[in-house]
This record gives sequence, structure tokens and C-alpha cells, in this order.
Amino acid sequence: MKEKRNLLIAGGIVGAASVVLVLLGNPANMGFCIACFLRDIAGGIGLHRAEIVQYIRPEILGLVAGAFILSVIRGEFKPRGGSSPVTRFILGACVMIGALVFLGCPLRMVLRIAGGDFNALVGLAGFVAGILCGTFFLNKGFSLKRTYKQTVVEGVAVTGIQIGLFILLLSGASFLFFSQSGPGSMHAPILVALAAGLIVGAVSQRTRLCMAGGIRDLFLFRDWTLLCGFIAIFVVAFLGNLLLGQFHPGFMIDAETAQPVAHTDGLWNFIGMLAVGFGSVLLGGCPLRQLILAGEGNSDSAITVLGMVVGAAISHNFSLASSGTGTGANGKVGAIVVLAIILVIACINTFGKSKESAPETVVVSGVKTEEAKLS
Repeated sequence: MKEKRNLLIAGGIVGAASVVLVLLGNPANMGFCIACFLRDIAGGIGLHRAEIVQYIRPEILGLVAGAFILSVIRGEFKPRGGSSPVTRFILGACVMIGALVFLGCPLRMVLRIAGGDFNALVGLAGFVAGILCGTFFLNKGFSLKRTYKQTVVEGVAVTGIQIGLFILLLSGASFLFFSQSGPGSMHAPILVALAAGLIVGAVSQRTRLCMAGGIRDLFLFRDWTLLCGFIAIFVVAFLGNLLLGQFHPGFMIDAETAQPVAHTDGLWNFIGMLAVGFGSVLLGGCPLRQLILAGEGNSDSAITVLGMVVGAAISHNFSLASSGTGTGANGKVGAIVVLAIILVIACINTFGKSKESAPETVVVSGVKTEEAKLS
């Protein structure tokens, strides 16, 4: 009961922070979006040249640093890694490509629904379907092998990179790229965004908040504890949007007040989040959870985050990402390709391993591993 209470409080904090960030300048229904913010950072350092989505988002630094600081205080900073890093990198890129076909991560999906965007309900259906696919493979013995103790340098690498990017942001380095229009040009004040990220990172580390993990646990173990956090995010964000007049229900209201940074192509909203849900279960957590684990010293999650950044660059350099007008031909092909890649990885790491290696494997570094629940 205490764990559920803590998750409800944490979710309420995340929902409130998201509404405040939008009020102070972030794009509508995008108080927090891991996929969107990593995409903006990729553009900010020149990995892609989509001019409307380039900015160094302080929220990401805050998430990682908040998790790092609290994990050190609580004695939970434990550098570990070595669990199929290349596979995790590829899965991270695939999850990002799927998210940008949908136009948002699981956290933004909830925030979009709380803002009245019914297109995100289609995405939610795809996300749940993807988690069901991943759960099937977990039940059949899927594993990315065990992790090993790593050096402190490995554990703090991502936190150090984020601090370096923040220093560059404050310095106004001329070699960075900043959007002059579009979503990338819309942002809350730097210090406010950093503070929000630190708070959300800390409460997420404390409660193990994870959307994919919550739905996975519901199907695997009939445990809805983790899901409490995202229910609270939805309720608080929904109430906040109502109070501030930011709730606009519908798929497409009209040409001038369309759902922000979204599209109405239901099939590809579904397929994009299908890839996100499937890949997230195999990785052991949603994009938010991967950032938190990276802050705790998990180098496998750090590799996953780097894969997401590269996936964002690929999405925009090869026109895979959707826009407000829908999903283009390249994006449709890309979504099918990444689904196929995820499926192949799932099959190889489930049915392609020897029986002798099965007992020593550990599922994934998520909030609740199969080993922990079944032992």
C-alpha cells in the first residue's frame, strides 16, 4: 500500500510539472516527452538538420542528474552493464523511430490523452499490444543475459555528458543549433526546466516509475502497482488542463486548433506505439525508465539512451518521423522495418539460446525482473 501511495504522489508531481512547463513555454501536451526531448538534443548538436526541432532540453539533464543524486544518497548507485550492449543500442534506436512515427513517448502519450488528444488513445492501444507481444516472449524465456559490475566511470558517463551539454547551453556555444520556429523554439525558462527535471528524475528513481513496466506487470503478475503512477499523471494533468483551458477533446478540432504536434493517421499511430511497447518490454523499461536507470549507473541503459539519440537522428535524416500531416512513405516503411528488427531480436534471444545457458540468465534491468518475481 505504501508503494502505491508513493507512486500516486510521484505521478501527481510529474503531471503537475508537465502542466506547469507547458504554461511556461513548452509545446502543448509536451510538458515532458523523452522521445521529443532527445530528438531536440540530437538536432541541437547537429546530428540532424530538421530546423524546427533543435534545442538542448534541460529537462533531460535534470532527469538523469536527479536520479543520479538520489541514487547516491540512498546507496543505490551501482555501476553495472555488459548485457548485450549492441542489441540494446539497436532496440533503443527502434523504440525511438517508433515513437517519432507516433510523435511521442509513453509519457507524452498519457499527457496527450490528458489534453484531449484522442489520437493518443489509438497509440495507447498499440502500446498495450506491443507490451503483450513482449510479455509473450518474456514468458517463453527471453533474456538479454546478465549484467556485471562496472567501473564508476562507466556509471557516471551519461550524467557527465548531460552536465557538459548543459554547460554548452548556458554558454550559448555557436556550434549548437537552436530552432527559431516550431516545437524546438518553444521551451520553458532554462532553470525552471532544469528544476522540473531534477524533481521528476528524483521521484522516478525513488518509485521506479515506468509505463511499460506497469502494464507488463499487470499482464505477467496481475500487479497494477506501477500503473498507479501513470494513472496519477493522467488525472493531475487532465485537471490542470481543464483549469487552464488547455483541454481540447477530439481528433482534429479544425485547421487552426489541431491537436498540437500530432497526426490523425490511426494505423500508424497504432504501429508506432506497437514498436515502442514491444521494444520497451524487451529492454526492461520505457524511455523514461531508461534515463533513470542510466542515472543510477546502469551502462546498458546508457547505451540504450545513446541508441535513442541515434534513432532520432536517423528518423529525421531519412524522413521517417511523422508530421502534423501524417506519416510519410518513408516513415511507414521504417515502422515496419523496426518492428521486424524487434521481432527478430526477440526470437533470437528467446528460441536461439541453448538450454544450458538458460538458468544463469537475467531478464532485463527493469523495475521488476522475471527472475525476481519467479524466484
